[in-house]
Amino acid sequence: MKIGFVCVQNAGRSQMAAAFAERECDRRGWSDLEILTGGTDPAEEVHPEVVETMAELDIDISDRRPRAVTTAELNECDVVATMGCSTLELDADTTVHDWALPDPDGESPERVREIRELVREQVTDLFDELEAQAEQ
Repeated sequence: MKIGFVCVQNAGRSQMAAAFAERECDRRGWSDLEILTGGTDPAEEVHPEVVETMAELDIDISDRRPRAVTTAELNECDVVATMGCSTLELDADTTVHDWALPDPDGESPERVREIRELVREQVTDLFDELEAQAEQ
């Protein structure tokens, strides 16, 4: 199975989502799940406030770099989660969840923490959904 997390800059929400998904894979023992993250117009770097806020949870994303994502890559995914930032024009032929999350770029540490928790909840819910489907 392959899951994609996509936003415009791939510098905030989608990076957090990918990191939380990696943690969920470890927690649930899902070694065969592939995680893709990318953006439609990638930034130069992951937003520093996002790196700092994730570090509070002992999740180091300081070495990650935003990257472009292609429709072909998204078509390989079983599920794609968009972060609610005008990425739905992607012409991917897969199941798409739009999470409509606020952008953490330039926000206060408190607001970034709130967004981080929203992202974590969405990722956990997605994994719960996938686990339930696998059990059917």
